[in-house]
Amino acid sequence: MGLDGMHLVFIAFASAGILLSPLLYLQRHAWEGKFKYLLLIALFGGFANLSFQTAIYHGDVVRVMILFYLVPVWSVLGGWYFLKEQPDWIRVVAVVVSLCGALLILQVDSETFSGLSWIDILAIASGMTFAMNNILFRYTASQPVGGKVSAMFLGCAFLIGTYLLIQPTQAALPSNTVVWYAVLYGVLFVNLITFGTQWGVTQLEAGRAALIIVMELVVAVVSVALLTDITLHSREIIGGLLVLTAAIVEGWREPDKPDTDSAQV
Repeated sequence: MGLDGMHLVFIAFASAGILLSPLLYLQRHAWEGKFKYLLLIALFGGFANLSFQTAIYHGDVVRVMILFYLVPVWSVLGGWYFLKEQPDWIRVVAVVVSLCGALLILQVDSETFSGLSWIDILAIASGMTFAMNNILFRYTASQPVGGKVSAMFLGCAFLIGTYLLIQPTQAALPSNTVVWYAVLYGVLFVNLITFGTQWGVTQLEAGRAALIIVMELVVAVVSVALLTDITLHSREIIGGLLVLTAAIVEGWREPDKPDTDSAQV
């Protein structure tokens, strides 16, 4: 509809952040003495989205997705180092199986990683900072989720807005109708999926949550096959089954509860 990708991301996240900012204000007393964690969430969550969207915008989508989906590795390592989570052999195997499935779906071969570009570094950084953002949500499990999501949205809008000022796109904003669609997308859809995701990562161990999040790759591939004329090949089916198996193995086990109280909305 003529709306530039970076404009879409900025409008959507700014709209979502503005909508939730009163919630952040109302919950300000819950963050007394812990405001630094909100700033870190804004920084890591904002940079994760900025780096991912920039890499997608300028680079090869499949290559970027491959590097981003190293998230389970960073999450398990970060959960072990920062949250003192002790991954057992089942989780390690599940991470390996999940990564193998993702590599099959994305058709990785010997030529995929020939030469490392700045876009690749951004894609890797987006996965690492996304994992750190989720670890912070888990670490502050007793704090209300709404304030954390609001801080993340505002951080995204600020960093992406700064990027657009430094590297302005040549595309002009289309009609007001399209802009309002972008606002609606941010207020409804982005808010809904982010609340669901971030509440989930607050309740689950970092490595466990990351393994289940990789299921979005399978959903994306199956959705494309159902909505278009694209036929899934054997490697995509096998890869999807591997990711699904890893998610089920993790989901079947009894989850560990956060060290702190259950998160509030």
